[in-house]
Amino acid sequence: DAAGTIVGVVGVGQDITAINQSQAELTRVANDLRLLIDTANAPIFGINAEGRVNEWNRKMAAITGFSKDEVFGKDLVDEYISDEFRESVRQVLDDALHGQQTDNYQLPLFTKDGDRVEVLLNATTRVDAAGTIV
Repeated sequence: DAAGTIVGVVGVGQDITAINQSQAELTRVANDLRLLIDTANAPIFGINAEGRVNEWNRKMAAITGFSKDEVFGKDLVDEYISDEFRESVRQVLDDALHGQQTDNYQLPLFTKDGDRVEVLLNATTRVDAAGTIV
């Protein structure tokens, strides 16, 4: 009132049902895409701008014997490529990190058992919604 005595509460609300539904749909789509990558019948890996593994699907794990947890955050070239191929592999990955795609490159990887496998690689830049390399 005019004397400053509290006489009640005013509440202002906003219907956020549509926002919550949109966020739920975005989450569902993101989960669907994550599942698509993880369960693809093709080996899929990703590296960040520093060359560290930030994606490793089930097929990569099956081929190499290394789980996603074992490789996540490690330098792909230094840890899983033999000395003789490191320079060429690093160049292909660096090119992709700078927007130059490479198709059908034979990527030699070490398995957990120390064997070498060849994976046919199509390397392209991976960016987030803002265009930042991830």
